[in-house]
Amino acid sequence: MNAAAHPHAIALHNLTVSYRRHPALHHVSGQFARGSLTAVIGPNGAGKSTLLKSLAGLVPVAPASGIAHAPGQRLAYLPQHSELDRSFPLDVRDCVLMGLWAQSGAFGRATPVQLARVDAALEAVGLHGFERRPVGTLSSGQLQRTLFARLLVQDADTILLDEPFNAVDSKTTAGLLTLVQQWHRQGRTVVAVLHDDAQVRTHFPQTLLLARECIAWGATNEVLTEPNLARARTMAEAWDETAALCDVDGEVNGLDFDTLLARRLATTP
Repeated sequence: MNAAAHPHAIALHNLTVSYRRHPALHHVSGQFARGSLTAVIGPNGAGKSTLLKSLAGLVPVAPASGIAHAPGQRLAYLPQHSELDRSFPLDVRDCVLMGLWAQSGAFGRATPVQLARVDAALEAVGLHGFERRPVGTLSSGQLQRTLFARLLVQDADTILLDEPFNAVDSKTTAGLLTLVQQWHRQGRTVVAVLHDDAQVRTHFPQTLLLARECIAWGATNEVLTEPNLARARTMAEAWDETAALCDVDGEVNGLDFDTLLARRLATTP
């Protein structure tokens, strides 16, 4: 693969996602450069998790939307804790082995080389000796380290993280951030949904600020300005789940999206 011919790991064109025809993301366009480390931030309900699910191919997008992945790129996705079923009878080693599913198949037997990769990943996240612990008995921090070990064995080019440090202690967060920085140095593309502005400013050179549409996207110090943050808050407060429906072409009853938004903002107390 010619990296120069594909400088972007993922390119978005007019990305629109609607739930029951109400917009979760609306007309988002831009690129995640190959090897970039990007934080995705915004108010609650801004569409951050929906964006990652769209990039992972887990939710349908509007027909006019475009998501282009660079050819040959392997992608790994880490969902939020709340989306995981911890009651499933699975131990730590088998949970990490699931990262090799594409290589071994649903009923394939793990090879000694694959088991060695799993053991090395568990060692890297500080979980040596936890191999046979049921995942349902792990603390939040231990579970997140297990899931990062699974990402390690996947050896993906693009890694999507949805609130990876939520409900995790500061020591574990520091260790996981070290792994994220390591991936960045290795030239992998990392996109992480976060809510801690200070953490973003310190560790993430690129930021995408969302409020269902793109408010700003670029260098973190240029995106996280008070005017941009205020605009994101205002737009989030203006959204009404009972408002006009969203057509996939960006128009509702002959009105374009910006006109609808302006009217909604004008009538918001």
